[in-house]
Amino acid sequence: MTEKSPKKPTKAKKPAAKKQSETGEEPYLVLARKYRPHDFETLIGQEAMVQTLRNAFASGRIAQSYMLSGVRGVGKTTTARILARALNYETDKVKEPTIDMPTPGTHCESIMDGSHVDVMEMDAASHTGIDDIREIIEAARYKPVSARYKVYIIDEVHMLSKSAFNGLLKTLEEPPAHVKFIFATTELRKVPVTVLSRCQRFDLRRVPMEMLSSHFKGIAKQEKVKIKEDALHLVARAAEGSVRDGLSLLDQAFARTGKTAIAPEDIRSMLGLADQAEILNLLEAMFAGQAETALNAFRSIYEQGGDPQQIISELAESVHAITTCKAIGEAGEANDQPEAVQKALSSMAEKLSHAVLHRAWQALLKGYAEVGEAPNQLSAAEMVLLRLIYMSDLPSPEDLVKALKHAKNNTQAGTAQKENPAPAPAPTSQQIEQFAARSVNGPEIQQEIQQAPDIFQESAIETKAQTIAVPVIASFKDLVALIGEKRDVKLKLQIEEFAELVTFAPGRIEVHLLPGADEGFIGDLSSKLTRWTGDRWMVALSHERGQPTLASQRRQEEEKELAQITAHPTVEETLKTFQGAEITGIKPINPEQDD
Repeated sequence: MTEKSPKKPTKAKKPAAKKQSETGEEPYLVLARKYRPHDFETLIGQEAMVQTLRNAFASGRIAQSYMLSGVRGVGKTTTARILARALNYETDKVKEPTIDMPTPGTHCESIMDGSHVDVMEMDAASHTGIDDIREIIEAARYKPVSARYKVYIIDEVHMLSKSAFNGLLKTLEEPPAHVKFIFATTELRKVPVTVLSRCQRFDLRRVPMEMLSSHFKGIAKQEKVKIKEDALHLVARAAEGSVRDGLSLLDQAFARTGKTAIAPEDIRSMLGLADQAEILNLLEAMFAGQAETALNAFRSIYEQGGDPQQIISELAESVHAITTCKAIGEAGEANDQPEAVQKALSSMAEKLSHAVLHRAWQALLKGYAEVGEAPNQLSAAEMVLLRLIYMSDLPSPEDLVKALKHAKNNTQAGTAQKENPAPAPAPTSQQIEQFAARSVNGPEIQQEIQQAPDIFQESAIETKAQTIAVPVIASFKDLVALIGEKRDVKLKLQIEEFAELVTFAPGRIEVHLLPGADEGFIGDLSSKLTRWTGDRWMVALSHERGQPTLASQRRQEEEKELAQITAHPTVEETLKTFQGAEITGIKPINPEQDD
C-alpha cells in the first residue's frame, strides 16, 4: 500500500492558510502531486536502483554525480529529490547520509517542495547556455548554508548546449567535497559521453502493469472511490509504464464518473478503446474473409466511441499477442489479460499460420499511418480492413514456391513417362465446395492437398502457378512489349526513341544511347527488368553505334509504304486532280470486304 507524502494535502498548515479560497476549502491537488513518493520505500518499480543506493550509502561509496534516465513519468525528478533528501537527512539521532528515512528530518520538507536554499533545481530546457552553468560553477565553490551537501538537480540535462556541457566537465570530474550533482533526462543518447563517464548512471524502468494496477487500487481506496479491477487494468495498460500518466488518467476517471463505481466501460469510453472481445471477433471475421461481418463489427465499435486509428492500433496489438503466443506457446500469452481473452488468443494462434499473422501485422502497421494522415479516418480504416480481408485469401510465399517446384517436377516427369496411369476419379461437387472454402493459408492445406485425388493436386498447382507466371523475354521486341504491358510510358518512350541495340542475350543487353536520353535510363531499365522477370538483368552502355532505334525503323517502314502507295497510278492521278491534297494516314483494309 502506498503511503502519502509527509506534506499531506488534506491538512492545511498555518502558512498555507492564505492560499485557501474564500469558502475556506483548500485548492484541489491532482493525484500525481498528492501521492508523489517522499522516500525510497514509497517509490515503486525501481527496486534495483534502490538496492544499489542502499549498499552504496551503507558502505560510504557515495558518488559525486548521478545520471537518472528513463521515459516520462517513471519518477526521475522525484527520485532526484528523494536522493537529495537522503544525502542531507538529519535528525537528533541521525547525522550521516542514509537511505532509511522513517521520519521527516530537519531539511526534508523544504527539499521535497523545492524551496531549500542548498538544493537547487534547474530546468535545462529553459537554461541552456554557458552563462547558466557558469553561475553554478561559481556558486559551487561556497559551502552549503545549513545542509550537509549542496545538491544541484538539473532536469532534462540533454537540452544543454555544447558549450554548457564543456563548461561543466571540469567541475564534474573534480567537484568540491560538499557538492553533489543529480541529472535527469529522457534522451540519454543526446548527453555527451564525456559527461556520462563522470556520472553514476541509473536507468529507471517502466513500472510493470500489475504493480501499477495495485498502486492505483490503493490510491482509489484512500480516495474512497470504487473502481473495478478490469477498469484499473485498462488505466494501467494505457499508462504504458508511466506512473504520472496513469495517475492523470485516474484523476480524469474519478472526475468523469463522480461518486458512482467506475466500470471498464467508463474507461473505454474515456480513452476511445474497444472491448477486447469485440476486437478479437473483428479479427476472426477478417481472417475468415467475411467482409460484411467485419465491417459491421468495426462500425459497431466506432459507434460506441472507438477512435478509428485506435481500433487499428488495438488490432495490431492483438495480432502481436497471437503471434507471440504461437511462437513461444503459453509463455507468450499476456498474463495480465482475462482468462477468456487468453483462450481466444490461443485458439486463433492454433488456426493461423506465421505467414498470415506477419502479413497482417505489416498491413496494420502501414494502415495505422494511413489512417492518421487521411482526411476521413473512418473511410481510411475501413479500406485497411478490406485490404486485410482480401489478403486472407492469398497463398503464402512458401506455398507458391512449393507449387512452382511441384509443377516443374510434374512437367519433367510427364515428358519421360511412357505408361499412362489410370485416370483418377473425378471429385464430387460437395468435395470441390469444401476444398474451395478452405483458406489456402490454413495449417492443414498441405496435408489436404497430399491426401486429395490427383485432380485436386493438379488443379491447385495450376492455379498457384498461374498467379505468379513469369514473363519470358527471348528478343529485344519481347522486352519492349513487356514494358508496354507494364504501362511504363516513360521507359517505353526512352527505349524506342533513344536506345540503339548493339547486342542482346537473355539477361544481358548492350545499347548505345542517343543525345536526349534520360540519365537514369540504364539503371531504371535494369532494376525493372529484374523485378518483372525475377532474373538478374545487366544493361551495358556502348559507345559504338548499334541498330537504328525502334522509332526510326518504324518511321522508315512508314515512309517506304507511303512511297509505294503514292506511286500507285490511281493515287497519283488523284493527287494531281486535287491540288494541295496529301496522304495523312494509311489504314489496312480487309481483302474479303474489298469490292
